[in-house]
Amino acid sequence: MEDADRVVVGYGEIGTKSSAVRGRMADRLARNLRAILDDRGIQATVRSEWPRLYVATPDPPAAAEAVAEAPGVVFARPAYECDAAMDAIRETLRRAASDHDAHGRAGDDEDDDPSFAVRARRDGDGHDFGSTDVEREGGAAVVEATGAPVDLDDPDVTYRVEVRDDRAFVSAWSAAGPGGLPLGTHGRAVALISGGIDSPVAAWEMMRRGCAVTPVYVDLGDYGGPDHRARALETVRRLARRAPNHDVRPREIPMGDLVADLVEAVEDTRMLSLRRSMLRAAAVVASEVGAHSLVTGEALGQKSSQTGGNLAVTDAAVDYPVHRPLLTWDKPDIVAAARDLGTYEDATIPVGCERVAPSYPETNASLHAVEAAEPADLFERAEAAAADRRLVDG
Repeated sequence: MEDADRVVVGYGEIGTKSSAVRGRMADRLARNLRAILDDRGIQATVRSEWPRLYVATPDPPAAAEAVAEAPGVVFARPAYECDAAMDAIRETLRRAASDHDAHGRAGDDEDDDPSFAVRARRDGDGHDFGSTDVEREGGAAVVEATGAPVDLDDPDVTYRVEVRDDRAFVSAWSAAGPGGLPLGTHGRAVALISGGIDSPVAAWEMMRRGCAVTPVYVDLGDYGGPDHRARALETVRRLARRAPNHDVRPREIPMGDLVADLVEAVEDTRMLSLRRSMLRAAAVVASEVGAHSLVTGEALGQKSSQTGGNLAVTDAAVDYPVHRPLLTWDKPDIVAAARDLGTYEDATIPVGCERVAPSYPETNASLHAVEAAEPADLFERAEAAAADRRLVDG
């Protein structure tokens, strides 16, 4: 038997679709995985064979960790492949358990005696055994190879065995993916990215649901500065790393003069007018790139501008739907997601944009009051700024 040389990739929601839709989504996911592997310099080939994708590669651990970042992937397991016969499966489990034990993946403490379980799934015809037989006999093989104790309730190590018609795949560990749907299956959205904690997570949530994302960064001029810009662009780079075959280049819109005028002219509804102008500018980009919606990182009640009434006022600035994937999330959950995404550290770099907010912001504004307080040419200036946008490469 050869060493593990492939990765078994599982998906979830794709499997609930009709056969035609499922096939298109699986093909899209395969293309996305090929792009990620190529971007990371990992030699590999990808094939789709219901109900899994299979990655053949000389470096299964690196490939598994890479493809596990792709939307639509539920798990990625480096695997040994063998004949779908009980003797071959037992021998493969012995080899996998011995290699797993030698590589120290079961625990950091060399004196640990990690427990294990074998979980099997059998599909197809022509087998003279069932999943329970694989688990029982396979478990005995692991004990013979390692002497490890069995724990079916809370094992330290879980060996997975998937049996198909004529082949079986044995895995000793798994990289968890984000789930969702393959990127590129649900059109494009324009996401306002400030570089704070929330907006990159919101953009990622849309990507996880299959939407390609065009980021828009609004340059606040003196109220932003180089650190504000740098952290926003760095979070976009982290998102783009998960989508190398999609255009995730940000559009930078210069609105410093407009922000300065809003600070001078508008008091308690200032943040609402600013948000309205940002949405109006983002709508210009949406029209250019063929997006179906706008995306923000706002969460209900998180800030004074994010009350239910105030969100309705800001949305009135545009005809596009404004999606807020984090609308009902608690802040600790958003922070945890940012940490998992790798954007948290960059998002917490201190910047000066907080100076835009008024001392006593309105929490339940009417559209009439906001329109009366803001400059009459607000939207014209926002659209003009969007026309001067810059495409940021790299």
